[in-house]
Amino acid sequence: MGKLYVRRNKLTEYLDNNRAAYIFTTVLLLMGVIFGAIIVNSMNFSQKNDLYAYLTLFFNEVEKGEFANPAAIFTQSFAYYSKMLGFIWVLGLSVIGLPIVFILLFIKGLMVGFTVGFLVDQMGFEGFLFAFTSVFPQNIFLIPVFILVASTATAFSIRIWRQIIRRGHEPIFQHFVSYTFFIFIIGAVLVLISAFEAFISPSVMQFVIRNFIF
Repeated sequence: MGKLYVRRNKLTEYLDNNRAAYIFTTVLLLMGVIFGAIIVNSMNFSQKNDLYAYLTLFFNEVEKGEFANPAAIFTQSFAYYSKMLGFIWVLGLSVIGLPIVFILLFIKGLMVGFTVGFLVDQMGFEGFLFAFTSVFPQNIFLIPVFILVASTATAFSIRIWRQIIRRGHEPIFQHFVSYTFFIFIIGAVLVLISAFEAFISPSVMQFVIRNFIF
């Protein structure tokens, strides 16, 4: 009980100390989602029509079951997320790289907002249903994961900045180890998300397309 109480105190202290970082990254990602939806509304008819033609082609391939090998999808998905995670980790080690972390987080929100917005704009309820079954499930976990990673990178970068400005003697190596260990834990979570995208999501998309779209 004593150890659990100490851990709770440390977690509470950590959240209190980095509350601003979590609020900022969350708002930034939500702004990306909103801007993604705004971009859809700002597109002209020709642009939407061209993009919808590619989307229809994708639906036809999915409906026929013409997927890539699940193992290949898993490899590509995990490689992409790992690169992004590693990039953010490196950027968190330097203060000057912090703005790029924010840009990446904003772009993530932008992509989600644009994808969902376009599907709903072009297909109505069917588009919302497809987004709900193919976009939302993994992003329910991906969005909090990237908020956590961006906030942790921000907190570590700010800690380094304070050390430089104040010329303190706080043992930064201990925080570096904790920061790196956290990134490895997130990497394990990304394995599960990539597995879902490779082995479960294609079947769900195929079911929705066959029964509600075509």
